[in-house]
Amino acid sequence: MKRVFLIVLDSVGIGEMPDAKAYGDEGSNTIKAASTSKYFSMPNMKKLGFFNIDGMDCGEGIDNPTGAVARMHEASKGKDTTIGHWEISGIVSEEPLPTFPEGFPEELLNEFEKRTGHKVICNKPYSGTDVIRDYGKEHVETGALIVYTSADSVFQIAAHEDIVPIDELYRYCEIAREICTGKYGVGRVIARPFEGAYPDYKRTSRRHDYSLMPPQITMLDQLKEEGYDVLAVGKINDIFAGKGVTKMTRTKDNADGIEQTIALMDEEFNGLCFINLVDFDMVYGHRNDVDGYAKALTYFDEKLPNILEKLGDEDILMITADHGCDPATPSTDHSREYTPLVMYGNKIKAGVNLGTKDTFSDISATILDYFNVPVKTKGTTFLQQVLENEQ
Repeated sequence: MKRVFLIVLDSVGIGEMPDAKAYGDEGSNTIKAASTSKYFSMPNMKKLGFFNIDGMDCGEGIDNPTGAVARMHEASKGKDTTIGHWEISGIVSEEPLPTFPEGFPEELLNEFEKRTGHKVICNKPYSGTDVIRDYGKEHVETGALIVYTSADSVFQIAAHEDIVPIDELYRYCEIAREICTGKYGVGRVIARPFEGAYPDYKRTSRRHDYSLMPPQITMLDQLKEEGYDVLAVGKINDIFAGKGVTKMTRTKDNADGIEQTIALMDEEFNGLCFINLVDFDMVYGHRNDVDGYAKALTYFDEKLPNILEKLGDEDILMITADHGCDPATPSTDHSREYTPLVMYGNKIKAGVNLGTKDTFSDISATILDYFNVPVKTKGTTFLQQVLENEQ
């Protein structure tokens, strides 16, 4: 029995990529920004070699790390969650997903209003917390749906749970997913439920993402086809529209995601456990909360020993990210950054530094190689460079 635990620290970038200026992200460095907080502490990741990664501009590397590391370059055109996770799983996107900085076109919203029976308010790029503050009262009074976007390729629908029951909100998102195709094919339609009374509205944990179907086969598809288990924790199932997943586990926040992962480590399965920890991005990066971001990284680091001690002899742990979201820049959007890769397990050579890899897809190629599945996706395996012993 072999298992790979692939944890995505959502938005934990490690410094601007060469083309960051083209994305408006020159100078972005998420991990360096978080490291300026007095609450930042990652001694366990340091032991694995996290601060030995090429180009790391904070922390100090050590002489004898216990893990293997690499710096990952995004080959896709974009900096969002969907494209980042797709690339980790073997798809390199040549074109960015569509964005709507001026709001969605009238013909799209007219169709949405017709099919849902609700008027739309807002229709602008907006912060998720600000939009319910500014439009929540009107929504509660009129029943109109708050539709908004961001710099990312998203169609977001916010509604108060007392006004629009959660199942109804999900149905409206399914309608939006059906009509957001072709030139309107956003990466994700997102349900953003909230609760409370004006002016103290709060978003609830019942967010739900409806992603585009991956346009090509992924690592998940290949593993499932070969009879391996593919466990999805957090929003992984949503990102891949359920494709290639054999078991789904929803989570409320980072802490719950970590605990669910630890619980799954006690189960017998043969294959991949793919985990997304979203709070770094959703709760702290997008809100420019440096201290909150640092606390979240510190919490993950404190829990890391619980994960490491549960690894079996044939298990491999991989920790990476999908993009950046620098909490210290004026922007509240994702940033075009390199991402880290840290690997650990009895099978992994300690102290290996693979330098900078050309694409996130090398991760999927390596995982498929570990399970002896022919690689049909993008990417090049580096398995033999990090294995302690040949298979």
